[in-house]
Amino acid sequence: MTKMLASVRDRREVEIVLKGGADIIDLKDPDNGALGAVAPETIRDVVDFVAGVRPVSAACGDLPMEPEVLLREAGEIAATGVEYVKIGFFPSEHLPECIAALKGLAQQRKLIGVLFADHAYPDDLPAAFKEAGFHGIMIDTANKAGGRLLDHLSPDRIGGFIKSAHDLSLMVGVAGSLEAPDIPRLLVFAPDFLGFRGALCENQKRNAGISEEATAKIRALIPEERTPATDASRVDYQLLAARGYFPSPEDSKLGTDKIFVRDFVLPVQIGAYSFEHGKAQKVRFDVTADVLRVTLNPEDMRHVVSYDLIMDGIRTIVARGHVELAETLAEQVAAFILENPRVTRVVVRAEKLELGAGGVGVEIERRREAQSASKPRRSSPDTGAGAGTTHAHGGRKGSNS
Repeated sequence: MTKMLASVRDRREVEIVLKGGADIIDLKDPDNGALGAVAPETIRDVVDFVAGVRPVSAACGDLPMEPEVLLREAGEIAATGVEYVKIGFFPSEHLPECIAALKGLAQQRKLIGVLFADHAYPDDLPAAFKEAGFHGIMIDTANKAGGRLLDHLSPDRIGGFIKSAHDLSLMVGVAGSLEAPDIPRLLVFAPDFLGFRGALCENQKRNAGISEEATAKIRALIPEERTPATDASRVDYQLLAARGYFPSPEDSKLGTDKIFVRDFVLPVQIGAYSFEHGKAQKVRFDVTADVLRVTLNPEDMRHVVSYDLIMDGIRTIVARGHVELAETLAEQVAAFILENPRVTRVVVRAEKLELGAGGVGVEIERRREAQSASKPRRSSPDTGAGAGTTHAHGGRKGSNS
């Protein structure tokens, strides 16, 4: 279950985010850089105040990549009693030594290595953190004026980062000027936590104070783990359904809406012929999804399923590499979209644009209760859409591969 990390700078802000339901209390000073450090006495005060009700983390500051400096500053933060110590790592020829220098401290306290999406790193860096005994890693942004995380990394690349960390049994978090519409796009990749500062503040200004209203808005988009200790009187099932957690029994009474993406063209590694391997060709996607309504008057991201779900799903499937059949591609896109519990039906059309005068491809229809239906069958190009769940399209005969 993905947790909500709230970055705060003092005890007053801690009180607001605790009331708002934050899962992890994270201390950093937004006036002092991406990972600005808070004074140790303030951290100790917060640790005492929270008293174990929630885990507390703290950032070490934007430090030079010098092993002795990192070890000294991280040790000082660890001595405050926080559960997690967040340490930023910037590109440097000394990165391996910096990570290795913290191996001893990693045996005493849970260290989180922070990487920045607006910088480039070696591909094997997560393994180096694992070797040094780090508890986890996270991706963030260093230049807060340079755009949010998804301006630097596509969802499929973020998903790849999360998977690489989980494959190493590392805790993994995602942050970087995240906004409300980013949340459902990132939840599908199951990070261990999503981190917020600006989205919790008045007017979304990270240097402003924490807002109760903004905190509640973000909390409402992240499903909370339900335990026997949960106060059942506080559970809003319609709201949980709106978060995409599970459909409410009342949803069917409100009917469905359609979201769609039209003429979405991407280069795709696709084809069964040898001449189609090793190069990308343009594929056009047209996708429509029926989604359960949860309110008669949608007002914010809690009440909708964004069309970003469709585009992110397509990009994620395409990024996995070569696929031989258009049918396979369409099936994978449909399955990705149907993972959202509010999607009841999806129609996916994948059309290859470079194999003739017109397009060739396949169109499939899948419903939640029929995801395990039989393999798609082909029909002639002039077959009506109501004649079956799968339709081949094209100006010539032959495989849709």
